[in-house]
Amino acid sequence: MAMRPKARRILSRLGSRSIRRAGRDLCLRLAVIVAAAPLAAEAGELARDNTISGQFPNWPVEIHSAQFTHPTTDYSHGVLGDAVEWSGLRYSLVGKDQVTSKMDVRLPEDHVFEDLAPRLVDLNLDGHPDAVMVVETDMARGAALALYGTDGKIAETPHIGRTNRWLAPIGAGDLDGDGRVELAYIDRPHLAKTMRIWRFDAGKLREVATQQGLTNHRIGDDFITSGLRVCAKGPELVTVDGNWRRLVANQLLDEQIISRDIGAFTGLASLQAALDCQ
Repeated sequence: MAMRPKARRILSRLGSRSIRRAGRDLCLRLAVIVAAAPLAAEAGELARDNTISGQFPNWPVEIHSAQFTHPTTDYSHGVLGDAVEWSGLRYSLVGKDQVTSKMDVRLPEDHVFEDLAPRLVDLNLDGHPDAVMVVETDMARGAALALYGTDGKIAETPHIGRTNRWLAPIGAGDLDGDGRVELAYIDRPHLAKTMRIWRFDAGKLREVATQQGLTNHRIGDDFITSGLRVCAKGPELVTVDGNWRRLVANQLLDEQIISRDIGAFTGLASLQAALDCQ
């Protein structure tokens, strides 16, 4: 008899106030922003619930919500605390006069979404999310950070390069004030402990800066210990140092990451205080 996948991360959407929910809220609480030109999905099948004949004319479209679907245990990495990942993604689009449509993405058999929850992204910098940022893993080549929009996959970073290698998202925004958006994550937070920042421009992602000695996840945690804040110094990516002792604020300036110690890391409460500019 097949064993039913354990409902990790589903519980948090049903109202659980566990540390999982608290940690997830820390990493998802800020809107992220990107500017995009849609491309067809490289992997996976895309289907639209045609409540408006499957076509959006040229008016603003907002992604109202997103969730992972189709739990799977086909990939046995288990870095987030159990063996359950996702093979599907569903997001709701809202157009003119609040007309809605649903998009469903199904990945091929050798890909999974190895993530906590989809993150809504404002591509046009107009305050309305119109894309979704997720960790998409190729079972043979490891994780990548991917963007999905109204026509499927928009862009993604390269996969890390081998199985059982993961990245932990931090956030996205116009980190240096140049009108273009950067995506940030920790590459292999348990091994390489390297922050990578990619700029999204003209429909493509280009790596612009890296910084070693930073992390935001421990093996088995079902939350990510980082976030994006905007305080007196402007946008900063808050992580912990590689030894899990200090909080670090990281700012992108002239395509370099400037890191500064902002206090002791004593748990999620200390991270929350830092994200609240305290």
